[in-house]
Amino acid sequence: MITRVLLVDDEEAFVEALARRLTQRGLDVSVVYSGEEALKRIPKDPVPDVVVLDVKMPGMDGIETLKAIKSKWPLIEVIMLTAFGTIESAIEGLHMGALDYLMKPCEIEVLVAKVTGAKAKKAAQEMKIAEARALSIALRRGD
Repeated sequence: MITRVLLVDDEEAFVEALARRLTQRGLDVSVVYSGEEALKRIPKDPVPDVVVLDVKMPGMDGIETLKAIKSKWPLIEVIMLTAFGTIESAIEGLHMGALDYLMKPCEIEVLVAKVTGAKAKKAAQEMKIAEARALSIALRRGD
């Protein structure tokens, strides 16, 4: 199954180049340039499996965007990406539910591996939810 990735970064040239490189590796990539755009794009079909989110953006920054994503779509995995990393922002992002935190520029294969791992984690969570629902239905029917 294909992995759907949403890249969120205000640096257009960077994000377009990154999108091309990820698409060449078999990922289904969409791009937006702000946190506000990300929140409008996410509910549209197809919903992304993984969001790669820049921390420093004008307007709604990455931490605010992460909080909104996790409150509305808790199964979407988020990988924070920044050129201006600090220990504090890394800890805050991880505390708010980000799966991982990478520094720009990162090796494309490292990012692909993180995205692949994030998709696997999301799929495992979805499987557990489906199993719990099936068990709940079976118990209600008396199976």
